[in-house]
Amino acid sequence: MVRNSESLKAFRYRNYRIWFFSIFISNIGTWSQRVAQDWLVVVDLHKGGSELGVITALQFFPSLLLSAPGGILADRFNKRKILMVTNCGGALTALIMGILISSHHINFFWVSVLALILGTFSAIDGPSGQSFNSEIVDKNNLPKAVGFNVANFHSARIIGPAITGFMIKAFGTGPAFYINAVSFLVVVVGLLLMNVNELFPIKKGEGKPRLIEAWRYITSRPDISLVILNVFFAATFGLNFQISNTLFATKIFHKDAGQYGILGSFIAFGAVIAALVATRRGKRKPREIIWYAAGFGTLEMLLAVMPNYTTYSIMLVLCGFAAISTMLSSNTYVQLSTKANLRGRVMGIYFLVFLGGTPFGAPMIGWSSDLIGVRETLAICGFITGVGGLISYYFLRQRLAAFEEHQRANSN
Repeated sequence: MVRNSESLKAFRYRNYRIWFFSIFISNIGTWSQRVAQDWLVVVDLHKGGSELGVITALQFFPSLLLSAPGGILADRFNKRKILMVTNCGGALTALIMGILISSHHINFFWVSVLALILGTFSAIDGPSGQSFNSEIVDKNNLPKAVGFNVANFHSARIIGPAITGFMIKAFGTGPAFYINAVSFLVVVVGLLLMNVNELFPIKKGEGKPRLIEAWRYITSRPDISLVILNVFFAATFGLNFQISNTLFATKIFHKDAGQYGILGSFIAFGAVIAALVATRRGKRKPREIIWYAAGFGTLEMLLAVMPNYTTYSIMLVLCGFAAISTMLSSNTYVQLSTKANLRGRVMGIYFLVFLGGTPFGAPMIGWSSDLIGVRETLAICGFITGVGGLISYYFLRQRLAAFEEHQRANSN
């Protein structure tokens, strides 16, 4: 009972309770739109893996340009107000997409344009949303809050895709975009309901925040550098379940929209378990995170050879657990290991790496799936995910050992 009480301390803060509920609704909308958008491209518009990869790339391309500047905005301006603007923009984008689908004016061009616009709002939103956690709970409860947020995200992933799959079957893809538009506005209302006097203000650095300061900080920290490099390989090549699930469901297993939607829920089930486990463990060491990624890559290679829909679904649970163990440990480590006045900019660079690889990875994965096969492509991605972090560790191991020795000397 005591341990359970300790792990739930983040919920003692009213602002965090409001935030948690608001983003839960928003996450359901996000996952509904993701499932509907991929089905729209592959089935309704009769496109292949290459085109699906292009849409995914366009949605994440703005992260290459805007995640790092978004971190500067997060350090310089009011994060709560930034989040209001980005969520209003997301709501408008989703609404337009829904109207185009309902009026039968949707085509590949408009999906591409609106995916790019939504990605722009998301790229700015990411650093502010992540670093905002440190303003709604105290530092001691930040790892728990981050863990619960990830559990929140993937709990919504259980609900959103499952409902959306059957909704597409009954009503088409349009309603999913209307749901997402409303869910963005729920976040705006939640932010307005927060008590600003109960926020934990972050001390600003002297002068205007500069991105180069965050870059120098990261490169001076081999531990953070290693974690971020590991994130690049895992995110770019490992976290492409939306593409692989769509192609496996439609091209390999020949399933309908309902069965396709449920695949996302299997991933989410494993992810929620990983997130809840993480709330009890706190910050992990960089070497542990590397091994998490190696395990994730190994499981993804096994996923590629699953013979049927049932075994593929079961393996998705394990992949979801391994993926979120890797990414949540990485996120928590970087947030807790970074100076408060640099956190927004460092998280901006983190998101640049986390999401910025997708514009390159997604088209390659889609093209490769069309060229050499869906299974073969997934196996190659799993291999790169598994060995990428290990190679990074090999080159940084001496600097990391010296840094850890210095840290131990300073603590004594």
